Amino acid sequence: MNDAPTPPDRTDDELARLDITVLLRYGLTAGQGPRRTALTGDGAAAAAVVLDRLGTEPRSVAFLADTVRAGGLAYAAELPEPLPGREAAVLVREWLRAGAELVGGIAADDTAATWLRSVATIIELKQLTRARGRRA
Repeated sequence: MNDAPTPPDRTDDELARLDITVLLRYGLTAGQGPRRTALTGDGAAAAAVVLDRLGTEPRSVAFLADTVRAGGLAYAAELPEPLPGREAAVLVREWLRAGAELVGGIAADDTAATWLRSVATIIELKQLTRARGRRA
């Protein structure tokens, strides 16, 4: 039996209004529990909605995830263009800096990289779903 509560359904507009920076600050170094769940669940979905609306390609987010895993959050936050497109770059740099400010070390870097990979996957699923809808 699963005692976990059913998460509320949220629209893309509701997800887009979430404060992803706050979710990263409180969820990135948190142990298993509600803060980490909020980051990896609604936070990843929210980031995907926002970045998808900015036209960000999933492969760009996946590449950033690999960069974070290899160099860390602080390194990635100082990249001149962490994602293509000015608006997406400014936004994701804010997220990266929020994570880099934490004293989480390699564990936080790895968690952030995994989170970014999830964001990339959700963007890709959204794009594939839209493409199928256009073909139908």
